[in-house]
Parts: sequence; C-alpha cells; structure tokens
Amino acid sequence: MVSISRRQFLKLGAAGLGASSIAVLGFSPAAALAEAREFKLTRTTETRNTCPYCSVSCGLILYGLGDKAKNAPSSIIHIEGDPDHPVSRGTLCPKGAGLLDFVHSADRLRYPEYRAPGASEWKRISWDEAFDRIARLMKDDRDKNFIGQNAEGVPVNRWLSTGFLAASASSNESGYLTHKVVRSLGILAFDNQARV
Repeated sequence: MVSISRRQFLKLGAAGLGASSIAVLGFSPAAALAEAREFKLTRTTETRNTCPYCSVSCGLILYGLGDKAKNAPSSIIHIEGDPDHPVSRGTLCPKGAGLLDFVHSADRLRYPEYRAPGASEWKRISWDEAFDRIARLMKDDRDKNFIGQNAEGVPVNRWLSTGFLAASASSNESGYLTHKVVRSLGILAFDNQARV
C-alpha cells in the first residue's frame, strides 16, 4: 500500500485541477472540432393560430419546415405559446403544450367519413360529398320545418328543428359572420363552445 503525505495529496490535486482547467479553456492536446450549433427554428416558417382544445382560445405559434414550394405542405416541427396573444400571453396548459403530438397523431381524423343508417362501418367520402350532404340535409329540414308565421299571422321566420354550435376559438370577425348566417337561416338554437 502506497502512503502519501498531506502535502503530496495537495500537490496532486492542484496539478489535476490545473490540467483540467487548461483543457476546459481550449488547450486540450487532442484535436477538437468546434462548431456553432444551428438553432432548430432558423429555417422554419412561423404561423400564428389558436389552440383548438377549449374555450380559452390561447394563442399559438406554429413552426413549419418545408421547401416552400407551391403545392408542397410543410411539416410542423414545433409549437409554442404566443407571448403577444392577449388571452394567454405565451402560456399553454398541458394539452396545448402537447399539441405537436396531436398534430402528428396516426389516429387523427383527416378526411370526412360517413356511416349509413344501420351500417357498422365508416366509409371515407370526399370533402365535396360531405359539404353537399350537409347542405342537402339542412335544406330538406328547413323546407320541412320552417315556420314563416305564428298563429296570429305575424311573420316570425323560425327554424326550430336544427341547432348550431359555434367554435369559441374563432376570431370576432368569423363569430360575427357565423351569427349573421345562422340567424338569417332562422335558427334559434344557437350557442357557442365557450358556454358549454
């Protein structure tokens, strides 16, 4: 067993500390490759949006990475809170903070589907078919159930058999337009997700 004195221990400790400090300062005897790491959002496109989860309507900044070709969609690589948004001021709840997983989820519904009455399977349909079907069903229901006048003959223009639920994450302008369209159809059962 080798015994060292207190003085030898302090000398060895000082020498080791000095050598490691010199290496940290860049005087390492081994060749080193130094490179500035590129910030991951450097080449991304920034888009502002609203969180789709609840009625708080927190602001989001979505960062997409792509070659910016006309018909080539970019891929969202990062989502964070918008510090300039008046509602959330950059903060997000756990669901909003995990929104990137929702965007890239394999289970996310990306196309309209239709299940016929009595069928057990959903069938994928085009967007045009979905919009045509919704418009046709609304038109048929409105024609069947529209009330033009009440019992006293006063014009009321009501459509009571259909309701509409608006999205709370919409802007004031789109909310105003939605209200005008729904009320012009005569729908009285109209509410907003923010109250649900």
